[in-house]
Amino acid sequence: MRRSGIAAACLLASVTGAVLLAPGCRDIGPQTGSETNFLTSCDAGCGDGLSCICGVCTRVCSAADECAALATGAACVAVAERPAEAACAAADGAAFCDLSCGDDAGCAPLGASFRCQGGFCRERDDGDAAACPATTLAIGDNDRTVTVGDTTRSYVVRLPASTTGSSPMPLVLDFHTFGGTSAAEAEASGYRELAEREGLIVAWPQGVDGAWNIGPCCTASRDVDDVGFARALVAQVQAEACVDGKRVYAVGVANGGGMAYHLACNAADVFAGVAPGAFDLLAASEQPCQPSRPVTTISFRGTADVLVPYEGGPQQAPNGADITLLGAVGTFERWAELNRCTGAPSPADGDGCSTYSRCAGGVEVTLCTEQGGGMAWGSPEIGWATLKRHSLP
Repeated sequence: MRRSGIAAACLLASVTGAVLLAPGCRDIGPQTGSETNFLTSCDAGCGDGLSCICGVCTRVCSAADECAALATGAACVAVAERPAEAACAAADGAAFCDLSCGDDAGCAPLGASFRCQGGFCRERDDGDAAACPATTLAIGDNDRTVTVGDTTRSYVVRLPASTTGSSPMPLVLDFHTFGGTSAAEAEASGYRELAEREGLIVAWPQGVDGAWNIGPCCTASRDVDDVGFARALVAQVQAEACVDGKRVYAVGVANGGGMAYHLACNAADVFAGVAPGAFDLLAASEQPCQPSRPVTTISFRGTADVLVPYEGGPQQAPNGADITLLGAVGTFERWAELNRCTGAPSPADGDGCSTYSRCAGGVEVTLCTEQGGGMAWGSPEIGWATLKRHSLP
């Protein structure tokens, strides 16, 4: 057996001259097997000719044809193009073989155990392959309740017609606006239709007195535990249907959009990404936001929104609290900061969407602006096209 030969991209020199592994890289010892474990984790060792780079078995390369034998479509990717690996693969100019994708189907050449994560194929972990629980929910809408503390909360959850009970499906929580209802949100947001087209489970939670508690805004009582409600809802649906636990997302409009942001701040261990509409983050002193990991966000805002002004600033919340909104651009920049994004965002595309794509963990931060638009739910198709590229690590 020969040593793995950790790639130069993973090696750092200490002040004493000793060779150290960069964070996230592991010396796996002897290699075994063949090259069939390309892009699997290094825990069980890497195949002949592969190295452990940032915890994944792959090959250092300098040209695309060096990757062709590993998998159809594999390319030689410079570390500079993969900011998520930059801290680990620290050598300037280092490159390694990777397989880009737009969705899970793009990872098919590697086998059924791979998913599309952050635009690149990665192996599912053992938890993903666990047997699904027996599905006790019906196809279509299900009225459900869950207890949070001493409070009974309600929601509607929909299983699409494509449900098999054996294939894990993404779960989306869709939060209504202030004064709204789960039923009204289900009719208005477009996620009911998207669920059928894309094979999603969608849940529409009901706020206490039609509001969501995101700090000083917007419930009458500051004691309502809506983060706990969201966590309990997800856990209950996971126990009653075949949910892909790494692909849980939150969307919403106005106060519901604020709730989606609030979950990104306070439950990033559960939610892989959020797509809020018509709301912003509050000032840090009013709504501290320290997500436990980088999290993808795509927001939708109209420049003529009279309820939540695009520019932000001091406002009075529906519950009478004085709040300060960061504004659409301010929120965009704040998420770029929280997610440690580098470089400039892309110019706005034909849908008015601008994106920071070089962010920690491979996440994205996007702002979609509708010129002259009012309160914007945004496009479920555009939102989902971004969210589905990302899953929990």
